[in-house]
Amino acid sequence: MPNKSLLAAFTKSIPKVPPSTLVNPDERIANLISKSLQTCQTSQFPPASLNPKIITLVLSNTHLPPQSCFSFFNSLQPNRLNLIEPYISLSCRLYKSKDFALAKDILNQLAINNHIQQPIKKITSFVNENCSYGVSKVVLGKLFDTLFRVYSDNEKFEESLEVFDYMKSNGFSKIDDRSCMVFLLAANRCNKFDLLSDFFNKMVDSGVGITVYSMTMAISAMCKLGKTIKARELMEEMITKGVKPNANTYNALINAHLKKSEFREVETTLDSMKTQGVSFSVATYTLLIEFYTMLDNIQEAEKVFDEMHEKGIVADVYVYTSMISCNCKLGKMKRAFKLFDELTERGLVPSIHTYGVLLNGICKAGEMKAAEVLLIEMQNKGLDVNDVIINTLMDGYCKKGNVNDAIKLQSLMEKKGFKPSVISYNIIATGLCRVNRYEEAKTMLFTMTETGITPNMLTYTTLIDIFCKQGNFIEARRTLREMESKGERPNVVTYNAFINGYSKKGLMKEAYRVRSEMEEKGVMPDVYTFTCLVHGECLAGRVNNAMKLFDEMPQRGFTRNVISYTAMIDGLSKEGRTEEAFKLYDQMKNEGILPDDTMYSSLVGSLHSVKG
Repeated sequence: MPNKSLLAAFTKSIPKVPPSTLVNPDERIANLISKSLQTCQTSQFPPASLNPKIITLVLSNTHLPPQSCFSFFNSLQPNRLNLIEPYISLSCRLYKSKDFALAKDILNQLAINNHIQQPIKKITSFVNENCSYGVSKVVLGKLFDTLFRVYSDNEKFEESLEVFDYMKSNGFSKIDDRSCMVFLLAANRCNKFDLLSDFFNKMVDSGVGITVYSMTMAISAMCKLGKTIKARELMEEMITKGVKPNANTYNALINAHLKKSEFREVETTLDSMKTQGVSFSVATYTLLIEFYTMLDNIQEAEKVFDEMHEKGIVADVYVYTSMISCNCKLGKMKRAFKLFDELTERGLVPSIHTYGVLLNGICKAGEMKAAEVLLIEMQNKGLDVNDVIINTLMDGYCKKGNVNDAIKLQSLMEKKGFKPSVISYNIIATGLCRVNRYEEAKTMLFTMTETGITPNMLTYTTLIDIFCKQGNFIEARRTLREMESKGERPNVVTYNAFINGYSKKGLMKEAYRVRSEMEEKGVMPDVYTFTCLVHGECLAGRVNNAMKLFDEMPQRGFTRNVISYTAMIDGLSKEGRTEEAFKLYDQMKNEGILPDDTMYSSLVGSLHSVKG
């Protein structure tokens, strides 16, 4: 039947009978299409000529095999139509025949069809008008439950919430908690933690069965939002409702408390775990080791590591990495390498993070040759450097005074496709300052901002320190104002840069004014603040004032270090107060503080000074 549509052929075949005897035209065409589907091989129909009523009648026909309905559905090319009728009608038909997988696929096609505006409003309207009879509540419940899932899976949260609210307000059977987990997982995948938390509350209010898994996801989301108190309150509320937390639930809380350095809360959470009879998992032990690392308590970290083995819990690469990190932090590199060897001997594969913490420890120890050897070993294992490792190496070279090597690494970073970050620039700028290359440091930081990288607190502090050392306090103050206007709060290091600069220039009135200013803003001075003031008073020849400050330090809870003692001993020595200088030197040694070359020079100088 060339050049003629199938619909035209159907129309011609309708007998000429009086209007009163005609069946509804839509029903007649739908019947003809259905008969054709039962007898004809063709599946091509003119979609544009078929209205939603005809489509619904065909796809709802229980006399048609599901496969025939599916063929007809595909012939309509529904993805190009702004219609929901094909999807819903066919899905209901497939649910009746218990073809759930195909029904879900059809509804998924609906969910990803962006041509349909206000889909849920149209779906519910269609269901109310056409499915109030002939389709059971159970079938419709399955349909809406699947709709809720597919919209969630496709991260169309507004639509999925509309479906949820419709089900809740229209008396459908209990909403499946597994479907709600699909929503929670999708929200978590998109880092929409506020949405996840709000939906969990909606679940509770709607009477959805709460499991430990959904509760744990909600608590984890709250923790990521920094709402640790609310997270703990939620867990306690769920416990009263019979939902018992597991190790993952507690781990989420512990991890959040660690990130906020809430050590007492960590201990409270661990006690709660024990009270509830929840056994520690590998992840719990990893967090415990990190906890003791933050407290610089390597003995307890080692105890936890041993306890884990005694309980038959096999340490994974994360546990070993945490233990290596703990030892590296405290400079115990021999033990760190022993753990690294043990890790590989047990068949575990060190990750890029494992190599990273080991490299960080080596670089802090100033062993850059060893770092280069380990880097080659890492690359031979198929692990290429990342921006974190490059930054670690750059920092190591800068601390050794090899700034040029660090700058070469920054070029390597760019060649490997890593965009230098504010961290990279800060590392090199700080390194340049260490070797008194202040102008280069300033140029680098100004270049950084010109490339669109936003300076942070350390950037501004470095610039302020440079200006103060150069005696350019006007520019230093301007930089401080800019820093605060950009939302970066100055810390004690920032203010110390001013105090040190003023003190060295003999501007003690300004130095004390800065100390008052920082305290008014809630930033407390530290041992370096007092050391700068001590040094300034000594330079001004007011050694007695310096001694008062020096004596005030322990009263304020500060432990005086070798720099503090050196500043005070140097001041006494230059005044010819040799006996007092040596007395202070003995006091320092009794406190277990080792003198350095600068101090020896001061003491030797005092022997040649004659007090006038």
